[in-house]
Amino acid sequence: MKIAILSCFYPYRGGISQFNTYLLKELSKKHTVKAFNFKRQYPEFLFPGKTQYVAKNDNAVPVESEALLDTANPFSYIYTARKISEWEPDVLITRYWMSYFAPSLGYVAGRLGKRALSSEAIFPHCKRIAIMDNVIPHEHHFFDAPLTKYFIRRNDGFVLLSNAVKDDLIELSPNSQCITIHHPLYSNFGEQINSYEARKALNIPGADGGFDKLSVESRKVLLFFGLIRDYKGLDILLNAMPLLDKSYMLIVAGEPYGSFDKYQQIIDSPEFAQCRDNIIVNTNYIPDSDVKKYFSAADACVLPYRSATQSGISSISWNFNVPLITTPVGGLVESVGKAGTGLLTESITPQGVADAIKKYFAERCKEKYIYNIKMLKQKLSWENFCFQLENFIKAI
Repeated sequence: MKIAILSCFYPYRGGISQFNTYLLKELSKKHTVKAFNFKRQYPEFLFPGKTQYVAKNDNAVPVESEALLDTANPFSYIYTARKISEWEPDVLITRYWMSYFAPSLGYVAGRLGKRALSSEAIFPHCKRIAIMDNVIPHEHHFFDAPLTKYFIRRNDGFVLLSNAVKDDLIELSPNSQCITIHHPLYSNFGEQINSYEARKALNIPGADGGFDKLSVESRKVLLFFGLIRDYKGLDILLNAMPLLDKSYMLIVAGEPYGSFDKYQQIIDSPEFAQCRDNIIVNTNYIPDSDVKKYFSAADACVLPYRSATQSGISSISWNFNVPLITTPVGGLVESVGKAGTGLLTESITPQGVADAIKKYFAERCKEKYIYNIKMLKQKLSWENFCFQLENFIKAI
């Protein structure tokens, strides 16, 4: 098959771009695949982070792509559809994670395909498949549903990364042809390193403030990793810290989308006096080369999310055999609770998170969770993902 993938690729950074790179490489083993990139992913004033692009110290893999689509320029939609049609693909794959992309990606898909809505379809012999991270984004807007419906009508089939997203799709479009294929693991961050060496590199002290090996290794290290957004509940986790004793250390590592002020106010509050030294904060984007340090240092990765579909952070965590402590929301109930790869909290509250953290260490169930992670990893390969994707495309 000739497969066109329209989404973000290098030099854009982040989990979506990394996912697309793995997908491209795996599909290219059997098919002719071409990457069609964004010329502009977001206008700068709409992007809440520091930069959309990889930095010099990132180990991002360069990908050859044709940068065509400017999401803020409708004239580029026409040009992009024409250029993709000239390549004559059998399949167009797009990635969808928020309604902002519905007009641009929906227009391009709508100009291709056997059931293209426009009577002026410029290439009618193409199947249109959307891989959807979300159907409705975590931060809801009144326009999400109508824009997403516009996008759905212009595609033939949908790949969802969790059953929670599949349920959202069926609710919005009951007759959609779809399949759930769970998020494969990221393995581009290197191998797990010695826990003590990782903690030493991150300057994590023992509970007594010393840096001797025994003291540092006995520390209970929790990790909150990735982009900091409201729905991810960092404030819930921070407010759980005063409920834990000094043997616990929290690492917050990731760039905030927006201001970090409200989290800093929690850390600076009088209630935090006794545990302020037990928190390490790095609000920079973590380069790929440093990711292994954070996960190798952690006993558990904590996802105190208010809402979730699935999480790319869980895929990184499992790659390093690090169990999860997470709130019972969305696809995390299935991938963590039912799969036994970590512990679910009883409630989405600081007390609920603190109780789950205490239980995790008191019951000494880390090795059991790691065993289940290793079993799960055998299923979450890119080879298996693409095998299921290919079969789904053939059935459309």
